[in-house]
Amino acid sequence: MALTTTHALKEWAAAVEALELGKTIVLLRKGGIREENRRFQVKYDRVLLYPTYEHQRPDRLKPEYADRVRPVPSGWHPETVRIGSWAEITDVLPVSAEPVVDKLWTYHIWNQQLASDRLKWKPNEPLFVLLLRTYKLRSPQIIPYRAEYGGCQSWLDLQEAMEIESKEPVLSDLTYNQQTAAIRQLLASTY
Repeated sequence: MALTTTHALKEWAAAVEALELGKTIVLLRKGGIREENRRFQVKYDRVLLYPTYEHQRPDRLKPEYADRVRPVPSGWHPETVRIGSWAEITDVLPVSAEPVVDKLWTYHIWNQQLASDRLKWKPNEPLFVLLLRTYKLRSPQIIPYRAEYGGCQSWLDLQEAMEIESKEPVLSDLTYNQQTAAIRQLLASTY
């Protein structure tokens, strides 16, 4: 029997594309306004990657990712959403100091200002560094946008389950393990 899930992590479309292309394994999260208890927490370790266009702005990304921000006809979300990948969240690493976030510069897609702003928003809560092992779906799925998928929330339960048994990770075991080890070591050396 195939392994399926309805659980999805909602992230900027530019970030999902970077994960799918193997350009990054890192997402930085503080959580959305509609989070449970208004705090970010990782609910699932295997999730579909749901690309969103809400709040996505090219001036908040590094120049090499800014051109990946494409407007959608509605201005806020498309009528349909392409789900092309899923990920295992292998690490959840909290950081609370700007020098630590600065050391992660080469690993994520945000520009310096956004990283700093997110760290300072809700200053008593950490910024979470998520390390994701991304896999492409065998067949990307096009699903309709639903109102309940909108808004500032990290986690979605999609209407339809999708198979997540692809054994083809975006990055090889060696490359992924090298990157995660380097990030873990970098964060360990700052505490």
